[in-house]
Amino acid sequence: MTQRTGHTGLRIERLRAGYGDAVVIGGDEEGLSLALPAGRSLALLGRNGAGKSTLVNTIAGLTRRHAGRLHLAGIELTRLAPHERAAAGIGYVPQERRIFSSLTVAENLSAVARPGPFDAARVWRLFPRLVARRQHMGHQLSGGEQQMLAIGRALVTNPKLLLLDEPTEGLAPIVVEELLRAIAALVREAGLSAIIVEQHAAKILALTDVAAILERGRIVHAGASSMLGPELLARHLGLVEQKE
Repeated sequence: MTQRTGHTGLRIERLRAGYGDAVVIGGDEEGLSLALPAGRSLALLGRNGAGKSTLVNTIAGLTRRHAGRLHLAGIELTRLAPHERAAAGIGYVPQERRIFSSLTVAENLSAVARPGPFDAARVWRLFPRLVARRQHMGHQLSGGEQQMLAIGRALVTNPKLLLLDEPTEGLAPIVVEELLRAIAALVREAGLSAIIVEQHAAKILALTDVAAILERGRIVHAGASSMLGPELLARHLGLVEQKE
């Protein structure tokens, strides 16, 4: 049974989670706490192995929780299974995409669709290159097209919070630009709440409201994306990215 509270957006309190007995997120007694108001977008940054994917996996219900609580839009997610979290409003696009390879593009969307503002027609407008591929099987798509379909499939569930784990990883630059434009439309124009894990820090900071940097499963910096400049990037990520 889900428990409702009076809060909106995402709220994480003193979270400690990982895989088996290994605690990856919130390793100290304080755990990890984070709040993201409804309609806001978060860039989740950090070096490789910092715990970024583990955190979004934990929100989606795919890790072992050792302590702490999670709420979304007034519903407590803490003890919900992944499919129950999806029904409560979590839309998850993992690094592996996990589209239905034996279904057509159109069937991938219709198989999971729930009522709401995002439907197949809106996905076609967001990703025009999928229109000509709508009757192709998932395994016939390029990597970029599969990523577009994975995002579209998450959108037609009409989530309250969209989790994107490395959405541009391994894709050609022209496809990366298409995806970033689509993500910008989602978080800026549609006002969809989102957490985006991304290696291209400067590009994603330009699209998001706030940013958080993880180190060893702990948040070491949080604030407005526009205020995360080269000095902080160099200190925490070991690089300096030029904003475009």
